[in-house]
Amino acid sequence: MIRFVGSFDTVKSLPNTAFPEYAFIGRSNVGKSSLINAVVGENVARTSNTPGRTQQLNLFNVGDRVMLVDLPGYGYARVSRSEADVWLCRLQEYLTYRTQLKRLFILIDSRVGPKDSDLELMSFCDKCGILYQIIYTKKDKRIREENQMSLSHKDHGAMVPDIIETSVIQKTGIDTIRNIIGIK
Repeated sequence: MIRFVGSFDTVKSLPNTAFPEYAFIGRSNVGKSSLINAVVGENVARTSNTPGRTQQLNLFNVGDRVMLVDLPGYGYARVSRSEADVWLCRLQEYLTYRTQLKRLFILIDSRVGPKDSDLELMSFCDKCGILYQIIYTKKDKRIREENQMSLSHKDHGAMVPDIIETSVIQKTGIDTIRNIIGIK
């Protein structure tokens, strides 16, 4: 059973639970909410064609065993610089201090490959020792394979070696993510 716990403006306002957390993040319009919905098998995360809709930390309780966190996207949303800075500080605080976080899934659109903002986030995680795994989204769309090969865990100390390729349409990679999280 999946239950929406709430949307939170600050890390301090997040509930203090003992459940392991798995967070999803990526550039705006990467398909993050659609992937979360596919992983849990229900439409719990709000999807939109407008980039930057997720603006808070959204928590979902999965069977009173695991928490999924839908983090705000980055790289495109039409917000002021000061608001973007607030998001960045909130993200850094969440990643650095949330002890329940077991893995951060960084979503990258397989059609375009990693952008500077993705690499900056990866570098931050490497420096801080935050375990993360790359998920390529939209694998069913036309892709440029060379963009995907440019990432290697050998260059990123906190990166999980296995890169997951997903397609919400074809259900590719969904079971792999479920197995990592420990849900069926």
